Amino acid sequence: MNEAQVEHWNGPGGHRWVELQEQYDRQLAPFADELLRAADVRHGERVLDLGCGCGTTTLLAARPAERAVGVDISGPMLDHARARATAKGVTNIEFVQADVQTHGFDAFFDVAMSRFGVMFFDDPEAAFANIAASLRRGGRLAFVCWQELARNDWLFLPGLAAAQYLPLPGPATGTGPGPFSLADRDTVSAMLASVGFTAVDIVPYEVPMLLGGGGSVDESLSFLLSTGPARAMFDGADPTAAEHATAAARQVLADHCDDDGVRLGAAIWIVTAKRAA
Repeated sequence: MNEAQVEHWNGPGGHRWVELQEQYDRQLAPFADELLRAADVRHGERVLDLGCGCGTTTLLAARPAERAVGVDISGPMLDHARARATAKGVTNIEFVQADVQTHGFDAFFDVAMSRFGVMFFDDPEAAFANIAASLRRGGRLAFVCWQELARNDWLFLPGLAAAQYLPLPGPATGTGPGPFSLADRDTVSAMLASVGFTAVDIVPYEVPMLLGGGGSVDESLSFLLSTGPARAMFDGADPTAAEHATAAARQVLADHCDDDGVRLGAAIWIVTAKRAA
């Protein structure tokens, strides 16, 4: 288990997502739609939602499913997910706090899916092997993950502007856990094949994304500065440098604002595969 990830998602990171859940859901709505299309959950199927967070995609999958199980390492986010399910009267749903890399799932599920929940594994090969083992033979995998940072203007452009005044945080891609850890298409394809998935298909999808789900430039800036990559850049920074960096990032957002809010390009991979029969 990656203790740093456990600490982050059970601490400030998880609480921020709970606080901003509606904004994140509005921002990520186009990708949730693509995920549900790719997962193609059918009536009576059993669904495992990986890194389910506050439960949005689990709730959507539960509509046609016989049973939907959301799994995450974040206690605060799962508490929020359970409260949402109760408020909506959804009874064919369960939320489990566990590490997907090591949790002992039964080979029970017809579909495993994830909206940006699979990029934070310390050992992705072990995690995806365990996911394969959770699926019945011929069961389906569908997830969405970010393409490389340079193709995601929503973070890249304001980050580049701020970098005139503040050093960038650690590598934005690589083998370690992080939002862009699955950005290399060939690496992901080879890894899935190596742990027992077949019919691996990785399709690019790009769309202008409404940052923070809409609102004014200042509201969008506040949302952006609350994200993990921005906090890594700004926390502990020299106040004067941080002020200049904030102003530079704000100008980028203002340059891309319309009547609904700030729109900047976003690029993801839509990944589907099957467990070998």
